[in-house]
Amino acid sequence: MQAIVQDGYGTVGVSRIATVPVPRMAADEVLVSVSAAGVDRGTWHLMVGEPYVMRLGTGLRRPRRATPGRDLAGVVVAIGDEVTGFGVGDEVLGIGASAFAQYAIAKPSKLVHRPDGLSVEKAAALPTSGLTAMQAVHDVAKVERGQRVLILGASGGVGSFAVQMARAAGAHVTGVCSASKADLVTSLGADRVLDYRSDDLARDTTRYDVVINIAGRPSIARLREMTAPNGTAVMIGGEGGGAVTGGFGQHLRAAALSPFVSQRLRMMIATESGDDLQRLVDMTGTGEVSPAVERTFDLPEAPLAVDHVASGRARGKVVVSIPQEDR
Repeated sequence: MQAIVQDGYGTVGVSRIATVPVPRMAADEVLVSVSAAGVDRGTWHLMVGEPYVMRLGTGLRRPRRATPGRDLAGVVVAIGDEVTGFGVGDEVLGIGASAFAQYAIAKPSKLVHRPDGLSVEKAAALPTSGLTAMQAVHDVAKVERGQRVLILGASGGVGSFAVQMARAAGAHVTGVCSASKADLVTSLGADRVLDYRSDDLARDTTRYDVVINIAGRPSIARLREMTAPNGTAVMIGGEGGGAVTGGFGQHLRAAALSPFVSQRLRMMIATESGDDLQRLVDMTGTGEVSPAVERTFDLPEAPLAVDHVASGRARGKVVVSIPQEDR
């Protein structure tokens, strides 16, 4: 099969398209013929090995898993003896291993059936970014009707979902992004958009009931200034900070400070479960969310797709397309 293979940590220059064996599944796994693979900031972190603390789990000098990619949509072509709930020929979406390939392994607990009304590209764009946004908006911040919600990084993968979910919950949503992406964020449901490159944010004196920080900046002190006295600030993922610990240093400082202030300072990394994936898919069926796919790349271009997301130029989600007829 064709797959992207990494010779070391990095993207373009150390990753290449190669012919490799089809992966062998265990008794509790399924083999998926991948139609499309999603790209998010987490993919970039895993490929480049930053923050460096991640390498304790992923490999010190090179990734233990040579083929990157996690989010996928495709067709089940084989199931292990212990697998229930899925059969050969089922259209699925979810989170697997080494998804930048024509075939990938996945656990049934991290898959759901793809509904007919959801394209493979949008399905592949959904899992990690959608789960992160859903858990931040609904489970951690518990956004309610009438609340004022500020989303920092509103035009990216997670942000594009968070804007839609907060709006659907009945909140007044302010999104922060570059001016060139204001139209996208407005189209997703934001009531107001602030340009982080201007002094819009500095001049904004609103104290928000909920602040969702996906961008990795600003400082905890500034986040607290933006958050209402009894409000909630949610810090997502490993963005910001240095190359060694990334944004996790800010997370730890927030956790240490939170018990001593009236505001709720919460750090979060998405948890992966089939139940939450099904909640997310159900939201697409009701129209609460729709993946905002900006662009698709072919499989050999997957490292370029990852760099495009990491550069901050992406508007919403980016997907790698792997047509079934190519295998």
